[in-house]
Amino acid sequence: MGSGDAGHGDSNVEADQGGVAEGDAQAGERLGWEDDPADSANLAERDRQVDSVLRAARVWVAVVARSVAEVGDSVTLSQLRVLVVIATRGPVNLGAVARELRVHPSNATRICDRLVAARLLRRDEDPNDRRHLALTLTPKGRRLVDQMMRHRRAAVAEVVARMPEVQRRRLAGALDAFASAAGEVTDVETSMLGWQES
Repeated sequence: MGSGDAGHGDSNVEADQGGVAEGDAQAGERLGWEDDPADSANLAERDRQVDSVLRAARVWVAVVARSVAEVGDSVTLSQLRVLVVIATRGPVNLGAVARELRVHPSNATRICDRLVAARLLRRDEDPNDRRHLALTLTPKGRRLVDQMMRHRRAAVAEVVARMPEVQRRRLAGALDAFASAAGEVTDVETSMLGWQES
């Protein structure tokens, strides 16, 4: 390669690097992180805040996992997801279960068959469409979901009770603000870990 080509290549590299830098700067502006030395302290504080949320999330996931394990001898996680979807939405048909869980209808059918056999789920004629059967929780199925949620609430209440009163007062407002900033969360996302709106 001649000296002219080398110079041309260098200019391309510089242009590429300039484009990357510009892209990083634009990304920083979108996040509200202007390229200003005074912002270094703000960035450090944001990092600390994110670390705090992730630490709390780790604890929350452990609480959720323990509440799921509380009923783990009775159902699999997939079966629990079906029960939670029906507990949250009310009677639904197999097609709706498959869509909510994002699984093939045949998989949803097999899961529901096992739940019916375990007397956790009941199939009834759908009054709105007799071509379909409506799936509802049996009293036994409802008790299982309620057991999981009671365990979860008790575990959270125990942790909150350990906090100083002043921090407890601030907690609800901070978490409400976090949830509002996150926006809507779908039933599909929350059912993955056996979550039911309480």
